[in-house]
Amino acid sequence: MSPDKPDHQNPALPDFWEKRYREGTTPWNAGGVPRALQDFVDAWPGRSETPPRVLVPGCGHAWEARHLCQCGWDVLAIDFSPAAIDHARPLMGPFAARLMLADFFAFAPAQPFDLIYERAFLCALPRHLWAAYAARCAELLAPGGLLAGYFFLGSEPKGPPFAIEPAALDALLAPAFERIADEAVEDSLAVFQGRERWQVWRRRANCVAG
Repeated sequence: MSPDKPDHQNPALPDFWEKRYREGTTPWNAGGVPRALQDFVDAWPGRSETPPRVLVPGCGHAWEARHLCQCGWDVLAIDFSPAAIDHARPLMGPFAARLMLADFFAFAPAQPFDLIYERAFLCALPRHLWAAYAARCAELLAPGGLLAGYFFLGSEPKGPPFAIEPAALDALLAPAFERIADEAVEDSLAVFQGRERWQVWRRRANCVAG
């Protein structure tokens, strides 16, 4: 990103996303809960026991975060755009306290998470932040914790959304994670149509986070 670009043209900065939320230009807005996430929650082992501690980074309108809360999961949904949080708050309703205005790369949680839910967050980040994303996910997850969600695949150089080639995704995550699920997605939004995979990655117990 050229240093003379204004902040609202740099997707690494909140102003870029703030402008789009304020203008209502949000083609990534799910408007509901995608099927693979619903199935994933339904299949979670020990659902009636201690609920998993979940982080939803770049939560946006927070449809998925609300669903996880309604399922009784211990959710923290974060976004670094104040406008995104403003949009999410009424949707979250009684769960609004689970929202936090925070930077994924800088906030300090009290304890590690069991699950990080990924949707339209990695592909929103400029590529120079991808290595930091992978390291941060490993840092925030407990050993054996899961990074689960939707990954936008492709080779186009421009974005957002910034596509990642399958081999590059493997190289990015494999040092700290092992992939345990990889499935086609049939209910993608138009902006992601035909390009998403639902994947689940387990944090390696012996990886060095950070």
